[in-house]
Amino acid sequence: MRTKIARAVLIGLSVVSVALLALLLYPLASALLFAAVLAGAFVQSVNRLAATLGGRRSVAAAVTTGAVALLIVLPVCILVVVLGGEAIDAAAYVRDTLRSGDVGAFVDGLPAPIRAVAETVNLPLDPKGMQSLAQAQTGRAAAAVGGVILATSTFLVNVGLMLVGLYFFLVDGPSLVDWLADVAPIGRARTYELLREFRNVSEAVLFSSLATAGVQSAVALPGFLLSGVPQPFFFALVTFIMAFVPVLGASSVSLGLAVLLYLGGDVTRALGLAAWGVVVVGLSDNLVKPLIMRGRMEVHGAVIFFALVGGLAAFGPVGVAAGPLIVAFFLAIARMCRRDIAEAEGEAEEEAVAPSGLERRSA
Repeated sequence: MRTKIARAVLIGLSVVSVALLALLLYPLASALLFAAVLAGAFVQSVNRLAATLGGRRSVAAAVTTGAVALLIVLPVCILVVVLGGEAIDAAAYVRDTLRSGDVGAFVDGLPAPIRAVAETVNLPLDPKGMQSLAQAQTGRAAAAVGGVILATSTFLVNVGLMLVGLYFFLVDGPSLVDWLADVAPIGRARTYELLREFRNVSEAVLFSSLATAGVQSAVALPGFLLSGVPQPFFFALVTFIMAFVPVLGASSVSLGLAVLLYLGGDVTRALGLAAWGVVVVGLSDNLVKPLIMRGRMEVHGAVIFFALVGGLAAFGPVGVAAGPLIVAFFLAIARMCRRDIAEAEGEAEEEAVAPSGLERRSA
Protein backbone atom coordinates (compact mmCIF):
# COMPACT_ATOMS: atom_id res chain seq x y z
CA MET A 1 0.00 0.00 0.00
CA ARG A 2 2.78 2.39 0.95
CA THR A 3 4.55 1.60 -2.35
CA LYS A 4 1.45 2.49 -4.35
CA ILE A 5 1.06 5.78 -2.48
CA ALA A 6 4.72 6.65 -3.05
CA ARG A 7 4.39 5.84 -6.74
CA ALA A 8 1.25 7.98 -7.06
CA VAL A 9 2.98 10.88 -5.29
CA LEU A 10 5.99 10.52 -7.57
CA ILE A 11 3.78 10.59 -10.66
CA GLY A 12 1.99 13.68 -9.38
CA LEU A 13 5.27 15.45 -8.65
CA SER A 14 6.52 14.52 -12.11
CA VAL A 15 3.45 16.07 -13.72
CA VAL A 16 3.85 19.22 -11.62
CA SER A 17 7.54 19.51 -12.48
CA VAL A 18 6.83 19.15 -16.20
CA ALA A 19 4.05 21.75 -16.01
CA LEU A 20 6.31 24.20 -14.17
CA LEU A 21 9.12 23.62 -16.66
CA ALA A 22 6.75 24.23 -19.56
CA LEU A 23 5.51 27.42 -17.89
CA LEU A 24 9.10 28.58 -17.46
CA LEU A 25 10.12 27.86 -21.04
CA TYR A 26 6.93 29.07 -22.75
CA PRO A 27 8.04 32.74 -23.16
CA LEU A 28 11.32 31.51 -24.65
CA ALA A 29 9.85 28.71 -26.74
CA SER A 30 10.18 30.31 -30.17
CA ALA A 31 13.74 31.59 -29.57
CA LEU A 32 14.94 28.29 -28.13
CA LEU A 33 13.26 26.24 -30.84
CA PHE A 34 14.90 28.23 -33.66
CA ALA A 35 18.21 28.06 -31.79
CA ALA A 36 17.90 24.28 -31.47
CA VAL A 37 17.01 23.92 -35.15
CA LEU A 38 20.03 25.98 -36.21
CA ALA A 39 22.26 24.11 -33.78
CA GLY A 40 21.10 20.77 -35.13
CA ALA A 41 21.78 21.93 -38.67
CA PHE A 42 25.26 23.35 -37.95
CA VAL A 43 26.54 20.86 -35.37
CA GLN A 44 28.53 18.86 -37.93
CA SER A 45 30.15 22.02 -39.28
CA VAL A 46 31.09 23.08 -35.75
CA ASN A 47 32.59 19.64 -35.08
CA ARG A 48 34.79 19.88 -38.17
CA LEU A 49 35.77 23.48 -37.43
CA ALA A 50 36.61 22.61 -33.81
CA ALA A 51 38.83 19.76 -34.99
CA THR A 52 40.61 22.17 -37.34
CA LEU A 53 41.11 24.65 -34.47
CA GLY A 54 42.66 22.06 -32.19
CA GLY A 55 39.56 21.14 -30.22
CA ARG A 56 38.59 24.69 -29.27
CA ARG A 57 34.86 24.18 -29.56
CA SER A 58 33.91 27.50 -27.99
CA VAL A 59 35.82 29.37 -30.70
CA ALA A 60 34.17 27.29 -33.43
CA ALA A 61 30.73 27.92 -31.90
CA ALA A 62 31.43 31.66 -31.67
CA VAL A 63 32.52 31.80 -35.32
CA THR A 64 29.43 29.89 -36.47
CA THR A 65 27.09 32.02 -34.36
CA GLY A 66 28.72 35.19 -35.71
CA ALA A 67 28.29 33.95 -39.29
CA VAL A 68 24.61 33.20 -38.69
CA ALA A 69 24.11 36.62 -37.10
CA LEU A 70 25.88 38.43 -39.94
CA LEU A 71 24.48 36.56 -42.93
CA ILE A 72 20.94 35.69 -41.82
CA VAL A 73 19.87 37.58 -38.70
CA LEU A 74 21.31 41.05 -39.36
CA PRO A 75 19.62 41.63 -42.76
CA VAL A 76 16.25 40.54 -41.37
CA CYS A 77 16.64 42.77 -38.28
CA ILE A 78 17.57 45.78 -40.41
CA LEU A 79 14.54 45.20 -42.60
CA VAL A 80 12.22 44.87 -39.60
CA VAL A 81 13.58 48.04 -37.98
CA VAL A 82 13.30 50.01 -41.23
CA LEU A 83 9.71 48.87 -41.81
CA GLY A 84 8.81 49.69 -38.21
CA GLY A 85 10.34 53.16 -38.52
CA GLU A 86 8.48 53.84 -41.75
CA ALA A 87 5.19 52.78 -40.14
CA ILE A 88 5.80 55.09 -37.18
CA ASP A 89 6.71 58.01 -39.49
CA ALA A 90 3.58 57.45 -41.57
CA ALA A 91 1.35 57.43 -38.48
CA ALA A 92 3.03 60.59 -37.17
CA TYR A 93 2.61 62.34 -40.53
CA VAL A 94 -1.11 61.57 -40.70
CA ARG A 95 -1.58 62.67 -37.10
CA ASP A 96 0.25 65.98 -37.66
CA THR A 97 -1.74 66.61 -40.85
CA LEU A 98 -5.02 66.12 -39.01
CA ARG A 99 -3.93 68.42 -36.21
CA SER A 100 -2.81 71.19 -38.59
CA GLY A 101 -6.07 71.05 -40.52
CA ASP A 102 -4.26 71.18 -43.88
CA VAL A 103 -6.06 68.15 -45.27
CA GLY A 104 -6.79 69.80 -48.60
CA ALA A 105 -3.10 70.14 -49.46
CA PHE A 106 -2.53 66.61 -48.19
CA VAL A 107 -5.25 65.21 -50.48
CA ASP A 108 -3.95 67.20 -53.45
CA GLY A 109 -0.51 65.70 -53.00
CA LEU A 110 -1.75 62.11 -53.13
CA PRO A 111 -1.41 59.97 -56.27
CA ALA A 112 -4.41 60.02 -58.59
CA PRO A 113 -5.95 56.64 -57.58
CA ILE A 114 -5.69 57.43 -53.84
CA ARG A 115 -6.80 61.03 -54.35
CA ALA A 116 -9.96 59.87 -56.10
CA VAL A 117 -10.80 57.64 -53.16
CA ALA A 118 -9.94 60.34 -50.60
CA GLU A 119 -12.14 62.90 -52.34
CA THR A 120 -15.14 60.61 -52.01
CA VAL A 121 -14.67 60.46 -48.20
CA ASN A 122 -16.67 63.13 -46.35
CA LEU A 123 -13.91 64.68 -44.20
CA PRO A 124 -14.65 67.74 -42.06
CA LEU A 125 -12.35 70.34 -43.64
CA ASP A 126 -13.05 73.15 -41.15
CA PRO A 127 -10.44 73.62 -38.42
CA LYS A 128 -12.75 72.72 -35.55
CA GLY A 129 -13.86 69.57 -37.30
CA MET A 130 -10.27 68.60 -38.05
CA GLN A 131 -9.24 69.14 -34.44
CA SER A 132 -12.07 66.96 -33.16
CA LEU A 133 -11.19 64.28 -35.69
CA ALA A 134 -7.53 64.48 -34.69
CA GLN A 135 -8.41 64.15 -31.01
CA ALA A 136 -10.65 61.18 -31.74
CA GLN A 137 -7.90 59.40 -33.68
CA THR A 138 -5.01 60.29 -31.36
CA GLY A 139 -5.61 57.28 -29.13
CA ARG A 140 -5.74 54.88 -32.06
CA ALA A 141 -2.60 56.35 -33.61
CA ALA A 142 -0.75 56.11 -30.30
CA ALA A 143 -1.89 52.51 -29.87
CA ALA A 144 -0.74 51.68 -33.41
CA VAL A 145 2.66 53.27 -32.85
CA GLY A 146 2.99 51.51 -29.50
CA GLY A 147 2.09 48.20 -31.12
CA VAL A 148 4.74 48.67 -33.80
CA ILE A 149 7.39 49.55 -31.21
CA LEU A 150 6.41 46.61 -29.00
CA ALA A 151 6.43 44.14 -31.91
CA THR A 152 9.81 45.38 -33.16
CA SER A 153 11.41 45.31 -29.70
CA THR A 154 9.98 41.84 -28.99
CA PHE A 155 11.37 40.55 -32.26
CA LEU A 156 14.82 41.96 -31.54
CA VAL A 157 14.83 40.51 -28.00
CA ASN A 158 13.83 37.07 -29.32
CA VAL A 159 16.57 37.27 -31.94
CA GLY A 160 19.13 38.09 -29.26
CA LEU A 161 17.96 35.20 -27.08
CA MET A 162 18.04 32.91 -30.10
CA LEU A 163 21.69 33.79 -30.83
CA VAL A 164 22.65 33.25 -27.18
CA GLY A 165 20.86 29.91 -27.15
CA LEU A 166 22.49 28.93 -30.44
CA TYR A 167 25.96 29.59 -29.05
CA PHE A 168 25.40 27.52 -25.90
CA PHE A 169 23.73 24.71 -27.85
CA LEU A 170 26.76 24.54 -30.17
CA VAL A 171 29.26 24.66 -27.30
CA ASP A 172 27.55 22.25 -24.90
CA GLY A 173 25.57 20.23 -27.44
CA PRO A 174 27.37 16.87 -26.92
CA SER A 175 27.15 17.18 -23.13
CA LEU A 176 23.47 18.12 -23.35
CA VAL A 177 22.76 15.10 -25.55
CA ASP A 178 24.52 12.75 -23.12
CA TRP A 179 22.61 14.26 -20.19
CA LEU A 180 19.28 13.82 -21.98
CA ALA A 181 20.15 10.23 -22.81
CA ASP A 182 20.90 9.54 -19.14
CA VAL A 183 17.78 11.14 -17.66
CA ALA A 184 15.24 10.22 -20.36
CA PRO A 185 12.97 7.38 -19.22
CA ILE A 186 12.87 5.82 -22.71
CA GLY A 187 16.52 4.70 -22.62
CA ARG A 188 19.72 5.89 -24.26
CA ALA A 189 19.21 4.15 -27.62
CA ARG A 190 15.73 5.58 -28.17
CA THR A 191 16.80 9.02 -26.98
CA TYR A 192 19.65 9.05 -29.49
CA GLU A 193 17.25 7.91 -32.19
CA LEU A 194 14.88 10.80 -31.45
CA LEU A 195 17.74 13.30 -31.41
CA ARG A 196 19.06 11.99 -34.72
CA GLU A 197 15.61 12.46 -36.19
CA PHE A 198 15.52 15.98 -34.78
CA ARG A 199 18.89 16.79 -36.38
CA ASN A 200 17.79 15.41 -39.75
CA VAL A 201 14.61 17.48 -39.67
CA SER A 202 16.56 20.58 -38.59
CA GLU A 203 18.92 20.21 -41.53
CA ALA A 204 15.96 19.66 -43.84
CA VAL A 205 14.14 22.76 -42.56
CA LEU A 206 17.22 24.98 -42.90
CA PHE A 207 18.26 23.65 -46.30
CA SER A 208 14.73 23.82 -47.67
CA SER A 209 14.31 27.40 -46.39
CA LEU A 210 17.53 28.51 -48.07
CA ALA A 211 16.70 26.72 -51.30
CA THR A 212 13.12 28.02 -51.34
CA ALA A 213 14.29 31.59 -50.74
CA GLY A 214 16.71 31.26 -53.65
CA VAL A 215 14.02 29.85 -55.92
CA GLN A 216 11.52 32.56 -54.96
CA SER A 217 14.01 35.38 -55.55
CA ALA A 218 14.96 33.88 -58.91
CA VAL A 219 11.30 33.51 -59.88
CA ALA A 220 10.46 37.04 -58.73
CA LEU A 221 13.25 38.62 -60.82
CA PRO A 222 11.53 38.10 -64.23
CA GLY A 223 8.39 39.73 -62.81
CA PHE A 224 10.41 42.76 -61.72
CA LEU A 225 12.12 42.99 -65.12
CA LEU A 226 8.90 42.67 -67.12
CA SER A 227 7.04 45.20 -64.98
CA GLY A 228 9.83 47.76 -65.27
CA VAL A 229 10.54 48.00 -61.54
CA PRO A 230 13.66 50.11 -60.84
CA GLN A 231 16.62 48.20 -59.36
CA PRO A 232 15.13 44.73 -60.02
CA PHE A 233 18.22 42.86 -58.75
CA PHE A 234 18.12 44.79 -55.48
CA PHE A 235 14.47 43.87 -54.95
CA ALA A 236 15.30 40.27 -55.83
CA LEU A 237 17.76 40.34 -52.93
CA VAL A 238 15.06 41.85 -50.70
CA THR A 239 12.77 39.01 -51.81
CA PHE A 240 15.41 36.49 -50.72
CA ILE A 241 15.56 38.09 -47.26
CA MET A 242 11.79 38.41 -46.91
CA ALA A 243 11.39 34.71 -47.69
CA PHE A 244 12.70 34.01 -44.16
CA VAL A 245 9.96 36.18 -42.57
CA PRO A 246 6.96 33.80 -42.37
CA VAL A 247 4.42 36.50 -41.53
CA LEU A 248 5.18 38.49 -44.69
CA GLY A 249 6.94 36.10 -47.05
CA ALA A 250 8.66 36.64 -50.37
CA SER A 251 5.48 37.61 -52.23
CA SER A 252 5.08 40.70 -50.03
CA VAL A 253 7.85 42.43 -52.00
CA SER A 254 6.02 41.93 -55.30
CA LEU A 255 2.74 43.08 -53.77
CA GLY A 256 4.35 46.19 -52.27
CA LEU A 257 5.93 47.13 -55.59
CA ALA A 258 2.61 46.49 -57.32
CA VAL A 259 0.95 48.97 -54.94
CA LEU A 260 3.60 51.57 -55.81
CA LEU A 261 3.02 51.00 -59.54
CA TYR A 262 -0.71 51.38 -59.00
CA LEU A 263 -0.22 54.62 -57.10
CA GLY A 264 1.91 55.84 -59.98
CA GLY A 265 -0.97 55.27 -62.38
CA ASP A 266 0.35 52.14 -64.13
CA VAL A 267 -2.62 49.87 -63.39
CA THR A 268 -1.83 47.17 -65.98
CA ARG A 269 1.71 46.48 -64.82
CA ALA A 270 0.61 46.73 -61.19
CA LEU A 271 -2.02 44.03 -61.65
CA GLY A 272 0.41 41.86 -63.59
CA LEU A 273 3.10 42.11 -60.94
CA ALA A 274 0.58 41.44 -58.15
CA ALA A 275 -0.69 38.34 -59.94
CA TRP A 276 2.88 37.18 -60.54
CA GLY A 277 3.76 37.67 -56.88
CA VAL A 278 0.71 35.81 -55.55
CA VAL A 279 0.53 32.95 -58.07
CA VAL A 280 4.14 32.26 -59.08
CA VAL A 281 6.25 33.58 -56.18
CA GLY A 282 3.76 32.71 -53.44
CA LEU A 283 2.88 29.21 -54.60
CA SER A 284 6.49 28.28 -55.31
CA ASP A 285 7.04 28.19 -51.54
CA ASN A 286 4.31 25.59 -51.09
CA LEU A 287 5.68 23.51 -53.96
CA VAL A 288 9.45 23.72 -53.62
CA LYS A 289 9.83 23.40 -49.84
CA PRO A 290 7.87 20.12 -49.44
CA LEU A 291 9.67 18.69 -52.48
CA ILE A 292 13.11 19.48 -51.06
CA MET A 293 12.23 18.33 -47.56
CA ARG A 294 10.83 15.07 -48.89
CA GLY A 295 14.29 14.24 -50.24
CA ARG A 296 15.74 14.65 -46.73
CA MET A 297 12.82 13.21 -44.72
CA GLU A 298 11.14 9.85 -45.22
CA VAL A 299 7.71 11.49 -45.40
CA HIS A 300 5.29 11.99 -48.26
CA GLY A 301 5.34 15.48 -49.78
CA ALA A 302 1.66 16.06 -48.99
CA VAL A 303 2.29 15.30 -45.31
CA ILE A 304 5.12 17.85 -45.22
CA PHE A 305 2.95 20.43 -46.97
CA PHE A 306 0.14 20.09 -44.44
CA ALA A 307 2.68 20.01 -41.58
CA LEU A 308 4.00 23.40 -42.71
CA VAL A 309 0.54 24.88 -43.18
CA GLY A 310 -0.77 23.44 -39.92
CA GLY A 311 2.31 24.57 -38.04
CA LEU A 312 1.89 28.14 -39.26
CA ALA A 313 -1.81 28.10 -38.37
CA ALA A 314 -1.26 26.65 -34.89
CA PHE A 315 1.99 28.26 -33.76
CA GLY A 316 2.53 31.25 -36.06
CA PRO A 317 6.02 31.85 -37.53
CA VAL A 318 7.61 29.25 -35.26
CA GLY A 319 5.35 26.66 -36.90
CA VAL A 320 7.69 26.57 -39.91
CA ALA A 321 10.04 24.53 -37.73
CA ALA A 322 7.53 23.13 -35.22
CA GLY A 323 5.24 21.52 -37.83
CA PRO A 324 7.84 19.21 -39.44
CA LEU A 325 9.40 18.46 -36.04
CA ILE A 326 6.04 17.37 -34.60
CA VAL A 327 5.42 15.08 -37.58
CA ALA A 328 8.94 13.64 -37.32
CA PHE A 329 8.47 13.10 -33.57
CA PHE A 330 5.18 11.28 -34.16
CA LEU A 331 6.68 9.05 -36.86
CA ALA A 332 9.72 8.24 -34.71
CA ILE A 333 7.50 7.20 -31.79
CA ALA A 334 5.34 5.14 -34.17
CA ARG A 335 8.43 3.31 -35.46
CA MET A 336 9.57 2.58 -31.90
CA CYS A 337 6.16 1.23 -30.95
CA ARG A 338 5.98 -0.93 -34.07
CA ARG A 339 9.47 -2.29 -33.40
CA ASP A 340 8.61 -3.09 -29.77
CA ILE A 341 5.39 -4.80 -30.80
CA ALA A 342 7.23 -6.86 -33.41
CA GLU A 343 9.87 -7.87 -30.86
CA ALA A 344 7.18 -8.80 -28.32
CA GLU A 345 5.34 -10.90 -30.89
CA GLY A 346 8.60 -12.60 -31.85
CA GLU A 347 9.33 -13.48 -28.23
CA ALA A 348 5.79 -14.79 -27.79
CA GLU A 349 6.16 -17.01 -30.86
CA GLU A 350 9.46 -18.38 -29.57
CA GLU A 351 7.87 -19.18 -26.21
CA ALA A 352 4.95 -20.89 -27.98
CA VAL A 353 7.19 -22.96 -30.29
CA ALA A 354 9.76 -24.08 -27.70
CA PRO A 355 7.50 -26.41 -25.65
CA SER A 356 6.25 -28.28 -28.72
CA GLY A 357 9.80 -28.85 -29.85
CA LEU A 358 10.76 -30.17 -26.47
CA GLU A 359 7.76 -32.51 -26.50
CA ARG A 360 8.84 -33.87 -29.86
CA ARG A 361 12.39 -34.49 -28.56
CA SER A 362 11.07 -36.26 -25.42
CA ALA A 363 8.80 -38.44 -27.50
